[in-house]
This record gives sequence, C-alpha cells and structure tokens, in this order.
Amino acid sequence: MKNWHPDLSRSANPRYIAIADLIEMDLRSGVLVAGDRLPPQRELAKRLGVDFTTVARGYVEAQKRGLVDSHVGRGTFVTGSTGAERGGFVSDLTPDPRRASAVDFSMNLPPDVTDPEIIARMREGMSAVAANLVSLLRYQDFGGSGMDREAAAVWLGRRGLTPPPERIFITPGAHPTLLAIFGLLARPGDVVLSENVTYAGMRSIAAQLRLNLVGLAMDEQGILPDAFAAACEKTRPKALYLNPTLQNPLTLTIPEGRRREIAAVARRYQVPIVEDDAYGFIPSHGPQPIAAIAPDLTWHIGGLAKCIGAGLRLACTVVPEGKAVWPFVSAMRTGNVMASPVTMALATRWIEDGTADAILRFIRTEAAVRQSMVASAFPAGSYQADPISFNIWLPLTDGWTRSTFSNHVRNSGIGVVASDAFTVEGPAPEAVRICLGGPIGRDRLKGALDFMAHALEGPPEMAASVF
Repeated sequence: MKNWHPDLSRSANPRYIAIADLIEMDLRSGVLVAGDRLPPQRELAKRLGVDFTTVARGYVEAQKRGLVDSHVGRGTFVTGSTGAERGGFVSDLTPDPRRASAVDFSMNLPPDVTDPEIIARMREGMSAVAANLVSLLRYQDFGGSGMDREAAAVWLGRRGLTPPPERIFITPGAHPTLLAIFGLLARPGDVVLSENVTYAGMRSIAAQLRLNLVGLAMDEQGILPDAFAAACEKTRPKALYLNPTLQNPLTLTIPEGRRREIAAVARRYQVPIVEDDAYGFIPSHGPQPIAAIAPDLTWHIGGLAKCIGAGLRLACTVVPEGKAVWPFVSAMRTGNVMASPVTMALATRWIEDGTADAILRFIRTEAAVRQSMVASAFPAGSYQADPISFNIWLPLTDGWTRSTFSNHVRNSGIGVVASDAFTVEGPAPEAVRICLGGPIGRDRLKGALDFMAHALEGPPEMAASVF
C-alpha cells in the first residue's frame, strides 16, 4: 500500500475535489504510479483531519476522471491514465472549420487557449457533462441548481465576495443581466451615470431602455468622486454603472481607496451601483469588488466571458442586500427564463476540477506576453494599457483620425474600434481600441502591430495605398 499523504493546501478547490486533483498531480509528477494502492478511506480521512465522506467523494471524483479503480475488499488502485487518455476520451477531434472561423473581432476577446493539456481538460469536462445530457435539456429553476450556485460561491469567493446563497444567481451573461437590472432601477428618461468613456454595451443598453446616460469626468483612477456627487445633486440619478477593473476600453483599474470614496458618495445619495466586473478575475490580486465594500447598494455581475470563455454566456450575479431578489428573479425569468443548464454544468465542472483556474492562468500569461509585444512595437507613453489587459487604448496624432486609421488597418486581422462606440458625452476623442486577443496567433499579431506602428510614424498621407 502506498503511504500517500497529500497536502490539501496545494489545491484551492473544495476538499473532495482537492483529493482528486492531488492524485492527478502526483501521478503526473511520479509520486504515484500505476498500480499503487491508495490508503483506505477511513485511514486517509484520519491523516488529513477530514470527514470520511470527504475522502469517499474524493475517490469517487478521481474514479470519474479515470485516475483510479476501486475494488470491494481489495481497495483503491491508481490506474496511471491522465489527460487525453482518461475515460477513453478522444483527443484527436478535428474542429469543424465552419465553426472555427466564426469570430466577432469587434468584441474585446481574451486570447484563445492553445495549450494542448488545457484543451484536453476542457474537452474532458464536456464529455463528463454529456453523461447528464438528458436531464440538462429540461427546464430548470432560475439561477442555477444547488451545486451550480455552490461552485459560483467558490468562484466569487476568490474575489473576496461571500454573500449568502440566496443572493447568488447564475445568469445568462452580463448583457441580459444588465438589461434586467436597469429595467428595474430606471424608467425611460431617467438619468443613469457612468464613466464618460465607458463600455460600448452599456451605451447600447441605455439606448434600448431610453435612459439618459450621463458621463462623469475621470482621471487615471476612474470617475472623480466630486463629479459623482455634483451629478447626484444636479440630476438625481437612478444608478451608477462602473466597469472598475481593467476598464473597457481604457484598461484602468479603480484602486481600493477611490472605490471607497465612490461607495461613500453612493451611500450619501442612496444611488445603486451596478458593478460590471467582467475583468475582475484577470489580475491575480486586484482590488476588492465594490460589492464587498457596499453590499447594500451594489449589483455585482461577475461575467465568465473574459476569464473563461464568452461562449459559455454565463455570469455569477450578486443581488444587493434587501428586497431586490424577487423583482430581479421576475425580470430575468421574463426575458431569459434561465441560463443554459448545459453551459452551467460545464462551468461548474471546470470550476470544481481546476480547469477554470488553468484557463485563467493561461489567459493571464498570454495577455502579458501580448502586452510585451505592444511595448516593443509602440513608443512608451503613446498608448494606454495594463500589463495584462486584452486591449490597448491608442490616442492618434500627427493628422491621423479614428476613421482614417480604422480604414487603414481594417484588414490587419485584429479588432480596431473607433472611440465613438465608447464616448458618452461630448466629441469623441481621436483614439481607437485595439484588441489583442481572439484566435490570432503571436506571429500574426506581431505583424499587425508592426504594421500599425509603422503607419503611425508619419502622417496618414505617407501610409496611403490607394491613389
């Protein structure tokens, strides 16, 4: 019998998942090998100081992954299969080019995952979800099953949010969630505040609901608290919208001190805050969410599009303390019925087995590499970016306008969006957002960045290719 004593602190997942994670890790590192007999469940539970059921669930999870086999009367044995070999999973599937080519470059995309091991784990998760496919195709209660909400709570906990379960809902993406929230908070003609250069989707939502979106003055730390207070006095707003971490498009992050100042103004005037935390998980140690500072005022939307994958169309939404739960549920059910149980099950699986963390680590690392490529191509100080943001904000000079630049680079293979899409009030600045993510590889991205940087070395007339 193998004298195996795992260190549960090596995994941030629930303990039973951590046991399976550690079997896999130790199998990969050679600590465990095929044929090893694991300690009896009661004995391992005593060693680890956990309940017997925790170890039992951990062994069951490991067996689901194809890591171990259990035999009544004999014990649990390591099988030696990992990665693409597990559970007979087929790793050589060929993508259908009709789907592989479908991409919207106007969106701010995270870099595509290209690590074969992570892709194998992602596919394995889909294979595991397929075992419950019939039940997942039924209508289900809004907000997610108990296990889905449990996984969402674990995920939100990594951002320092620990709301009670009854305030956590899994919703079908940030956009419909924002639409429902603002439909509750405001009526046509009401004022809603935001950054003066803000997320383009918020401008579309305000237009759809016929809200009067008013932009607030900003500095490098976000909206100015004094400007927020003055707008509260003047316009009596129904809500404040913020995208406070790696803000799209400016890439700025509101520091904790400024967040507390904003929350204090909101509390003074009793203005709800809608916190679109789409990029909140990208920094390893970002400021705590505003929802942790002002839980009584803040609607928190932790979308999964940027940190795991937009195709999931899911968000972990936290409703403020008080009586907001039932109106929110009613509004969401009216517009969306429920989030897809299939994608919820997949996200839950990935959160529980560590695949979501692996995806997130890949995105962070790849985003940093791509930002270093930008730094090599463009002069320092000529653009705004964060070292791990998916985009840059590029002010234009030397006669370049946002329209001439966008036209010049339209075939570069990366997304370039003019500032008009993001400007709330006043003339749009001569600037563009350049997305560094999506399916474009490093070599092609470098070529596109070099092409742009070369064009900007002189006026647009020097770069003209049409006569």
